[in-house]
Amino acid sequence: MKFLKIKFINLIQIFIIICFCLVTFYQNTEVLALTSSANHNFVSYAVKNVGPAVVKIDTERLVERQQFDPTLLDPLLRDLLGEPGIVPDRERSQGSGVIINENGLVLTNAHVVERVDDVSVTLADGTICDGQVLGTDVVTDLALVKIKESNYSGFAPLGNSEDLEVGDWAIALGTPYGLEKTVTLGIVSSLHRDINSLGFSDKRLDLIQTDAAINPGNSGGPLINANGEVIGINTLVRSGPGAGLGFAIPINLAKNVSDQLLKNGEVIHPYLGVQLISLNPKIAKEHNQDPNSIVQLPERNGALIQSVIPNSPAEKAGLRRGDLVIAAENISIKEPKALLDEVEKSQIGKVFLLDVLRDNKEIQINIKPEPLPGLT
Repeated sequence: MKFLKIKFINLIQIFIIICFCLVTFYQNTEVLALTSSANHNFVSYAVKNVGPAVVKIDTERLVERQQFDPTLLDPLLRDLLGEPGIVPDRERSQGSGVIINENGLVLTNAHVVERVDDVSVTLADGTICDGQVLGTDVVTDLALVKIKESNYSGFAPLGNSEDLEVGDWAIALGTPYGLEKTVTLGIVSSLHRDINSLGFSDKRLDLIQTDAAINPGNSGGPLINANGEVIGINTLVRSGPGAGLGFAIPINLAKNVSDQLLKNGEVIHPYLGVQLISLNPKIAKEHNQDPNSIVQLPERNGALIQSVIPNSPAEKAGLRRGDLVIAAENISIKEPKALLDEVEKSQIGKVFLLDVLRDNKEIQINIKPEPLPGLT
């Protein structure tokens, strides 16, 4: 009996070992099958998710050019032919875009489609469709284009740019130099990069910075994450020694702008009408120690008004050059960008409260923002 008992236990152990080996074998077989059938990485899967929604945008507009360069025209020929005339010419340009919903709406850059006469959209499968510009917003460099035909490809899933962290994967798609279905890989190298620091004082944007290559023609194409979701719209690149730096408009902002463009055909941006510079204790102290300084500046952080635009809301409210804005709507202001962010959130025609230092005295000024002129 004892012998049979020991033998029975050994059989159970052998059975357990055989079952474990079979499970391991089937797991490895399944992994090998997946690997052999699709030996790809996360980039290819992410691109498959968005790639069918990436389009090429070709534009044309009529411009007037001089028939000959007057500086190169021989004086004798000038006497013979007369002054060089103006002739019409067709100017062609190209960019990228991404379809964002089932109705064929395409997000792209404003600089790709502004002031153009004809727009054509080439889908991922090569189909060429007519496009209609529904609206552009030069302040955020975003535009919305409608594909007129109904036979367009699938639309791209939109992510949440607020969830991004520095170091996340970033994949740029587009048609640089007219080369369709181009993909480049990098990471998110910085967030909330102020576009004004890049030399664009007429824009209001915090950009996503990436080292994924963004070349001419990539403008308007999507920047996507590792999950195959659009996190930004590619807009510009800064090249230099070593790797270039690419910048994209966060998709959360792009969704908000596209909704307004679809509804109203334009985006209204509030403005105060002041030119600002940053002030901090160090800069103020150096200024105050200069014997040639005309006024003494408060040695603290804020947005210093350098000039006031005539007939602007700022002039109507009584703001002056030299005023230091230290708070807006009870939000502390330590730099001009913080003030501009609060102005962007304000409502046209409604009182906007500013706390200002003037002659070392803190005063409150009620100002009513107006639409930024020159956009519509």
